[in-house]
Amino acid sequence: MIRIHFTAADFARVRFAPRPAPLQELNAALMMMSHPRDELLFGRWRRRLLHSLPVSVLPLADLVPAAKAPCFIDEFSDTLKDGLESVRASSPELVRSELERVYARRMSLAPLWIRALHRGDADAWRPLLRAQHAAFETVVRPVWSLVQDLHQAEFTRHALTVAEHGIGAALTQLVPGTRLHEGVWALNAPGEREIALRGHGVVLVPTFHWTGHPLIAHRPDRPLFLTYPAGPGLPLTPAGAGGTDDALALVLGRTRHGILLLLAEEHTTSELARRLRVSNATISAQTTALRDAGLITTVRAGRAVLHQRTALGTLLVQRRTRSASD
Repeated sequence: MIRIHFTAADFARVRFAPRPAPLQELNAALMMMSHPRDELLFGRWRRRLLHSLPVSVLPLADLVPAAKAPCFIDEFSDTLKDGLESVRASSPELVRSELERVYARRMSLAPLWIRALHRGDADAWRPLLRAQHAAFETVVRPVWSLVQDLHQAEFTRHALTVAEHGIGAALTQLVPGTRLHEGVWALNAPGEREIALRGHGVVLVPTFHWTGHPLIAHRPDRPLFLTYPAGPGLPLTPAGAGGTDDALALVLGRTRHGILLLLAEEHTTSELARRLRVSNATISAQTTALRDAGLITTVRAGRAVLHQRTALGTLLVQRRTRSASD
């Protein structure tokens, strides 16, 4: 659980990133690529990217041992050039302390270029910046225009919620399961963490690759950056790309196809609506059609309506996935 403590000044300093951050979207995509979650949705996407990544991105694996990333790569500039320059401008003290943290203070086990970076050698930045640039061009660049469109839609949705219901309602609607009580915003996440903003405020950054818990980037000298999953939970595909998933979507309809993919795990109507960016009424109509076809089941649990895929629905999706792999 993450608990973020707001002052009155902090509520006045809640901002929504006006444009997506290339390096943060890359970080989210790389996390999703290396994380075992949502295999049915992301399995083919992971395997395709792993085969397409150039050798020049390998230093990123050295930089993030044991899934612990140094905070100096959490960069939120809205152009790739500015982001890379900001990473390079990280203070030597921050770089040293973060490398010692991720290597558990056993720097003697780190690769030579990491040890050079730890010493402050200027040339040691070259493999890192080259790796970030190559990874962005391979993983994110093909879908960057789609990320920009989705970000703009999310920005508009958030602005409308703030205008109609206020910042408190906007924060609690941002991530399902969050609570705001007496100036403390509680978010579900691994471990326990207490964060006092002390007047620096929050910058909200949606990501359209990562589907897990919110990600926190917090340094004492700047606002807290909170990256939250806002995408439909499906691998982003460049415009014009086709395949057997598209064929199945043409038969079922895009929304029904998306519902069927998401229901590898149980979801409520409102969760499906949020993930697919449609209204609850649309989800209700589409789940009725899928249920009548025997592809999903629906049960009521209190006020919530829970949906799950049937064996027939799973067979249909898996056959299409296997056909694409073949």
